[in-house]
Amino acid sequence: MNNLKNVKKNNVLKSRTFSNSLKLTSKKNFLTLDSNLKSKKSVVKNLYRAAYHSSNRVKEYEGYIDRNYTPNKNDLVCEYYLEPANGISFESACQRVASESSIGTWTDIGTMSHDLFNKLAPKIFSLNPKNGIFKVAYSCELFEEHNVAQIMSAIAGNIFGMSDVKNLKLLDIDFPNSFIRHYSGPMYGINGIRKIMKEKYRPFVGTSVKPKVGLTEAGHSLIAYDSWIGGCDFVNDDENLTSLKSNNFDKRISLTLRARDKAEQVTGEKKIYAPNITAPYPEMVRRAKEVMRNGGEYVLIDILTTGWSAVQAFKDLDLRVVIHGHRAMHAAFTRNPNHGISMLAIAKFCRLIGVDQLHVGGIVGRMFEGEKDVVNVGESIESQIVSKNIFRHRLQEDWLNLNPMLAVCSGGLCPAKVQPLIHAMGRDTLIMAGGGIHGHPNGTIAGAKAMRQAVDAETYGIDPHEYALTHLELKLALEKWKK
Repeated sequence: MNNLKNVKKNNVLKSRTFSNSLKLTSKKNFLTLDSNLKSKKSVVKNLYRAAYHSSNRVKEYEGYIDRNYTPNKNDLVCEYYLEPANGISFESACQRVASESSIGTWTDIGTMSHDLFNKLAPKIFSLNPKNGIFKVAYSCELFEEHNVAQIMSAIAGNIFGMSDVKNLKLLDIDFPNSFIRHYSGPMYGINGIRKIMKEKYRPFVGTSVKPKVGLTEAGHSLIAYDSWIGGCDFVNDDENLTSLKSNNFDKRISLTLRARDKAEQVTGEKKIYAPNITAPYPEMVRRAKEVMRNGGEYVLIDILTTGWSAVQAFKDLDLRVVIHGHRAMHAAFTRNPNHGISMLAIAKFCRLIGVDQLHVGGIVGRMFEGEKDVVNVGESIESQIVSKNIFRHRLQEDWLNLNPMLAVCSGGLCPAKVQPLIHAMGRDTLIMAGGGIHGHPNGTIAGAKAMRQAVDAETYGIDPHEYALTHLELKLALEKWKK
């Protein structure tokens, strides 16, 4: 018992000694820290003291306009359309957008030094209240370069909800070269896809299996097979077909890829199946690997519903699959001509992060976009150097070594609309027809033949109605779907 008391007493003494030692050490460290802080006191005062006083603060929503400014190679430039709210001038509303999308807030703040403002404040170098267009240059220091989500949160984030603006639309973006060098872009793009397909010249023909959902795995694979032997190069899942009770993903791709192999043997042509792997990210990666295990080379991802970060991370895995980008949900941003985000801006982000081919609209189909908008997007994703076009609200862009994306045209297309579509979009196009193939009077095989015949007619420079005189499938299609 006495030994136990002595042990406890010694432990208490040790504890008190340790505690006193800790207090002395802490006090010594605090004095050292305090000394260091005092030595830097003048620097801190120089940086912030003036800002603490209201009379010397940077004024909110002021100082962002500089018409003499010329964007430099490290600036990210955005073009916006803006309608100010009642009681707000156009110039003031533009400055509020520039402020909210970068370093400012709704009031002057004591933590904003003039040096910091001068270094990072965006520069509105062009603004026209007559047409509502203004251009703003952002310093690249405002962004994390390899983080599309952060960039979008700035230039297309809170600004759309500001009460100071009635309408606001992000029309275009010019990425600085320093940004582009952080991205690898499409792994395959136009040239890589043409190499896979062993087709150097003509436009491609594709279809999405219809109905979109409700078919069994076997039924899906049979329709895909009929599409291929009729003449389709590509068969895709639609945007809302993932893995359903009636159509399991793993079973579907196994059967459909076997049907693809058989179609290649029958036709002697390369055929592609792009299954929709859209899912929570870990499952999306698993599905992509399952596609590869079954001999697939393509995957389809719903870009916007999946999210920028997930698509970017998937591309960075370098699985060496071709990424077909579906734009489901885009019209929630793009359709209103005065508010939201343009399809052009969305498409440029897709090229930046590495989507190989992307739905851009149909021009002559059932989608709302006109020829000017769709051609504008097509040129911007397929060219290496994009020229400035003030009439299309398009900024200049140099894509450096990033591969061009293949434009996918879809939405209400049929053989009757092939000729004007190719005239507008050129030969580097994938023409996707769903109802325009499966709705043919003689069924899917005949519908695929008619679509391919329409493409062949344009490729050979023959009027489709003349070509239809010797091609029954095309003749029936033109009779059903008159322009």
